[in-house]
Order: sequence, then C-alpha cells, then structure tokens
Amino acid sequence: MTPPALLVVGHGTRDDEGAEAFRAFVAGLRDRLPDTPVGGGFIELSPPPLADAVSELVAAGATRFAAVPLVLVSAGHAKGDIPAALVRERERHPGTSFGYGRPLGPHPALLTVLERRLDEVLPREDRADTTVLLVGRGSTDPDANAEVAKVARLLWEGRGLAGVETAFVSLAAPDVPAGLERCRLLGARRIVVLPYFLFAGILPTRVEQQAAAWAADHPDLDVRQAGVMGATDELAELVVERYREALAGDVRMNCDTCVYRIAMPGFEDRVGAEQRPHHHPDDPAHTHGPHSHGPHTHTHAH
Repeated sequence: MTPPALLVVGHGTRDDEGAEAFRAFVAGLRDRLPDTPVGGGFIELSPPPLADAVSELVAAGATRFAAVPLVLVSAGHAKGDIPAALVRERERHPGTSFGYGRPLGPHPALLTVLERRLDEVLPREDRADTTVLLVGRGSTDPDANAEVAKVARLLWEGRGLAGVETAFVSLAAPDVPAGLERCRLLGARRIVVLPYFLFAGILPTRVEQQAAAWAADHPDLDVRQAGVMGATDELAELVVERYREALAGDVRMNCDTCVYRIAMPGFEDRVGAEQRPHHHPDDPAHTHGPHSHGPHTHTHAH
C-alpha cells in the first residue's frame, strides 16, 4: 500500500535563489524516500503554489497527506496560514485527508548545522573570545521570537562561546544594528553574525548588508558573517522525522504561550482569531490586493 504523501509547505520568497533551493530540497526528498509520494509548494510569492503541488499528487493517486511546514518557528504561518491552506485543499479535493506536522525548530539537528556554519568562519580555539549574534526573521508573535531566543541559549550551552545574543531582521526588536551594539557594549571584540534561516533570500541578504554597514562604522571590531543553514542531510532527516510524527499523530506542539489560545499582554485580540489561507498569485482562486490574516490585513515583501 502506498504510504501517505509527504507535502512540504514553504512560505515563499521573491528571491529566485531561495525559491530554487526549496524546490531542489523537495527533489532531494524524493530521492531519499523513493517509495513515498513527495511534493512541495508555497503559500505565496513563489512557484509552485501549494494548490499545484496537491493537484499533482492527487492526479498521481494520493488521497492521504502528511504536511510538514518548512519553517523554523511556530509563528502565524505555521499556526494559521498553512493549516487554513490545507483545509482549502481538502475542500478542493473531496476524499482527501491531511495530517499536519510541527515546525522544525528548536531541534538538536539544527543546532548541529548552526555550529557547522559557525566553524566555517571561526576557528574553535577562538570561541572563548567570540560573541555570536543569532539573527532570526522576526515576528509579531511573541512565542515565535521566544523560540529564537531559546535556540540562542541552546547554542551557547556547552560550546565555549563568550555569549550568544539574539536579534531580528524584521517585525521585532532588537534589529541587527541594535543587536551588534549590544554585543559591543557587553565587551565583545569579535562577533559572528549567524543567520537563523534555512535558505538564501531577501531577508538573509538584508542581515548581511546591515551587519556589513555596522561593521564599517566600527573598524576596531572583528565582525564576521556566517552562512544560512542550507539543504543539509540533517535538515532532510528532520523533515522525514516530522513527517513520521504527523503520521503517528505524535505532534507534541506547545500551545501554552500561543497568542491564538492564550491572552498574552498586548496580543489579547488574537485569541480565537479567524485563520484564513494566503492567496498565492498563481492559485486559481487568487484575488489581487492585500490578504486578510484574521483581523490583521497585511502584505508581504520577502
């Protein structure tokens, strides 16, 4: 009996290199799981849209799906946008069913990859004199930003670094320059900017540009830029792990600080907010203009 299809769901980016990295990663998963139907699509911005990925798998005979969000933190995309999109696909394809896996991080495999990226720009003997600035995407969801801070602490533990600080490139404070300034004020003479991103894109490029601009204004400091995590074996194995968790119903999400369930200070209006899918420009049901995200209307430029 053919196992349920693995459906990898990405957010999307206007950066061609980042979108192609996602598509190549999905192709690699097909090689890793030759007996499992594998597809992948985006909820917005990049081809292929999620609707096309689902339609191709259904045309090939798939009726059961386990969807894995290719995102690092449990922000609005993982909590609302992607589940809503899956409901829409189930309605489009009567007789199909969708399980849903949890986001990728925090996970020891990701810490291994982050440490590898650090080693590429910093000899291990220099760790004790180096502060790392871990830069996440940033979110209006405080739970998601807290997850990045947790990753920073886990990266600091046991690796002999002077410290690991946290910054964000959008939507949350501190931003990259402020994060670098905090490292300086804490006494750092060498700083490694470590992006907490899977693939290349507009936001990782912005991190690099902002760090370079700050470093140019502080020539007395040694500021180094590490690369994004990329399509590693660890990432592929983690996606397969999330797929198998979804099949077994062993998702284990932590909802204790979710703004859609718990009234967090400043976010009380999010509790019970309606969740709607994004409208991908290539989706048959797409209408142009800003899309609604519960009570919050917004546009993206990733």
